[in-house]
Amino acid sequence: MSSFYSYFKENMEALGLPAPESLYGTAATALATLSTLNTLFEKFGRNVTVAELVGAGLRGERLLTLGSVLASFYIGAVIGSLAVALGRTLSGGTSLADALALANRNGVYSFEVHLVLRNNPGLYDRTMPPGARRAMTWRAYV
Repeated sequence: MSSFYSYFKENMEALGLPAPESLYGTAATALATLSTLNTLFEKFGRNVTVAELVGAGLRGERLLTLGSVLASFYIGAVIGSLAVALGRTLSGGTSLADALALANRNGVYSFEVHLVLRNNPGLYDRTMPPGARRAMTWRAYV
């Protein structure tokens, strides 16, 4: 399972919505699926359900379980989950929100911590070499 899909699925499941890997396994397939959903949505109007979209041309057995959920809600969830998954994939898995949530859970959150983390994303980027992260930590300190 790709890291993109695991982040995408995690976000969709948090919303209580299915995300079949065959439709959202990679960023490219997720964008293609979203494009298809959007085309059908524009064709049939904003009150169309996901079940109706599936019947109109999008195949995905797990999407059928959504039944009466309005397609606009599902499309919005897909767009948001796509953004979250792409952001986390590009940042090496850790987002600013993750770092701030960790600071808050450990009682060290403040506006200053927020500014330092926002202005120095390398501090929580696991893909940066340790030496570069130490240098960034020193720059953030002074």
